Amino acid sequence: MPSAPKLTLEERRRGEIALSEFAEYADKQQAYRTHVAPSAPSDSGYSTAAHEDHAELDILDQLGLSDTPRTVKLKDLLLGTGENTEDSIQALAGIIQTRIDEGHGETIFDLGLEDGGDSMGFDLEQWNTALQRLREAAGTLPAHDRILLTHNVGGPEESKVKNDRIQGTWGRVLLRQPAESVEELAELRVAVVGNVDAGKSTMLGVLVKGNLDDGRGKARVNLFRHKHEIESGRTSSVGLEIMGFDSHGEIVGSSQGRKMSWEDIGKRSSKVISFSDLAGHERYLRTTVFGMLSGSPHYCLLMVAANNGLIGMSKEHLGIALALNVPIMVIITKIDICPPQILQETISQLRKILKSAGAQKIPIFLDNMEETINTAGQMVSQRICPIFQVSNVTGENLDLVRTFLNILPHRVQYNPEGPFEFLINDTFSVPHVGTVVSGVVKSGVIHAGDTVVVGPDSLGQFTTTTIKSIERKRIQVNACFAGQSGSFALKRVRRKEVRKGMVVLRKMDQPPKVYREFVAEVLILSHATMIKRRYQAMLHVGAVSQTCSVIDIDRPFIRTGDRALVAFRFIQRPEFLAPGDRVLFREGKTKGLGIVKSVGYDPAHPLYPDAKLNEET
Repeated sequence: MPSAPKLTLEERRRGEIALSEFAEYADKQQAYRTHVAPSAPSDSGYSTAAHEDHAELDILDQLGLSDTPRTVKLKDLLLGTGENTEDSIQALAGIIQTRIDEGHGETIFDLGLEDGGDSMGFDLEQWNTALQRLREAAGTLPAHDRILLTHNVGGPEESKVKNDRIQGTWGRVLLRQPAESVEELAELRVAVVGNVDAGKSTMLGVLVKGNLDDGRGKARVNLFRHKHEIESGRTSSVGLEIMGFDSHGEIVGSSQGRKMSWEDIGKRSSKVISFSDLAGHERYLRTTVFGMLSGSPHYCLLMVAANNGLIGMSKEHLGIALALNVPIMVIITKIDICPPQILQETISQLRKILKSAGAQKIPIFLDNMEETINTAGQMVSQRICPIFQVSNVTGENLDLVRTFLNILPHRVQYNPEGPFEFLINDTFSVPHVGTVVSGVVKSGVIHAGDTVVVGPDSLGQFTTTTIKSIERKRIQVNACFAGQSGSFALKRVRRKEVRKGMVVLRKMDQPPKVYREFVAEVLILSHATMIKRRYQAMLHVGAVSQTCSVIDIDRPFIRTGDRALVAFRFIQRPEFLAPGDRVLFREGKTKGLGIVKSVGYDPAHPLYPDAKLNEET
């Protein structure tokens, strides 16, 4: 069988540039899907809502008619100087609360720096006074603090890197509110990907369990779900693990010599990192793609073995993460057994790929605490790609990874006011409970006892049921909000009646509409020849994985790097879709991504009207 012709360098580069542009376009389209306007990050790193500027009303500001009090400088609030010193603690607490709300329960406060980054000129005594007042104001909320980094202060957190640009005494302080209940628990979802034998499961085992590896797979055994995974040492399913941090910024780990359960970690934590341990073998690519799309990860953690480099499925996984526009972090593992020259080759290869036209990332190699803390605060920018070099056997640089995860910011906005929509990505049959479905709430809010519909089945029908109970991190809660992952126990529904890819919606007067056909704007990432009508591929939309057929294209054919409107038809059954959903399809070496533009398809209005004329002639 003749091999497929290789793409030329020009064709490959054109495809890479198209990928970068299309990923940004898809992100904007998804913002309309969730009805959350994309906001531009401010200089301070906090998102600011868009507002209209009415220049003609500026005269009112000059007249001094506003009832709001005059603003007080942040420096005066921190030192307790200036007017109204008795109210300065409340004013400072208000500023802290605003920043914490913007940061989803936490913020990093640059104590000694203005919002623009200029120094306040504190000496050591003034800085200690400001720290005491900051703690006093935070205590009224309540919120707890942890000093991350200091300059010219001294102590264990003192920076080892001299910074001559900013004079005076200053430091970075983490402020985090304790979660009043599990419903308010801050959650970050991280998808862990990489090639076979890159050390994904081992890395998670070391991070989550706290014990180092022995070099022979000791740390990864606790993460496996199936017997054949333990025997082969290879992950074949989507494994889930959590890592908790309390309001003081400490890791919630083993207590009194015993391992903590998910319930204990969830109850004691204020922030939880949920890891999805995905399969690295090529045989399980469909499972990995499903985990990437259905889990709605906030970040992607790419594992690269130092002695192998970015090979095999690592490039596939990197391409999927880039297509989904998910921020990427890279961890180079096994540096303890890798020769220095091989490690340098791996680093050079990584730097070259990340800087390529398709990725357009800025690789930052982190080897000290100051760079780690500064980079974590800048992860609101998707162009930054931090790279760690760690060893799970010696424990080298693992503290940097833990600190980075501790202060990693939230970056996705969800719409709790919208209609409730829950994507099912796994189903269970629990003794004495019944059918349980797990997944992620895309929008809205749901409470235990609410009446919902689940579907669609093979006929496109929805089943009415009631949510008996809700769990988050294996802890029973009363409600689940947009952006949170959870599990629902459904009343009077058999497990065989639910499947991955179904949705749970609030019961309305009219049943939800499902569609077998839809139109999407797609970008072909790689294909050996050309794609025409009647082409079939495996298509992923959220938690839906189903074979689709191309029924119409807005041109005669499409090749690598082309953007086109394409009409698809599901082969097996209709699905619940909405404009703005991301689409990823693959078939062998062929890959493409897209965004749903409209649901349904009218043959009377084809995308390419000249197609029939060409066929007739």
